[in-house]
Amino acid sequence: MKGNFNHIINGDLPVLVDFSAEWCGPCKAQTPIIKEVAKALKGKIRVIKIDVDKNPAISQRFQIRGVPTLGLFKKGELLWKQSGLQSKPQLINIVNQYI
Repeated sequence: MKGNFNHIINGDLPVLVDFSAEWCGPCKAQTPIIKEVAKALKGKIRVIKIDVDKNPAISQRFQIRGVPTLGLFKKGELLWKQSGLQSKPQLINIVNQYI
């Protein structure tokens, strides 16, 4: 995933990354919210999910200490990162600051 991940986050389109784990309850609650945000901002952002257990190098690189953690990338730069459950309005407001 590492090479593909780097290619994705280096694009011109902002990328919302959901750092999560299969065993994480709050991550499961975050998933439908992320899907709603992706739908609401279709064409303006790209959304991907990274399993921290399956991608430890990426998790370490961006200092992911807990899940869920969301990050917003554009042209390879981490613009915003927040741990914990985020609401749809919060995420849309944050993303709109960077698009």
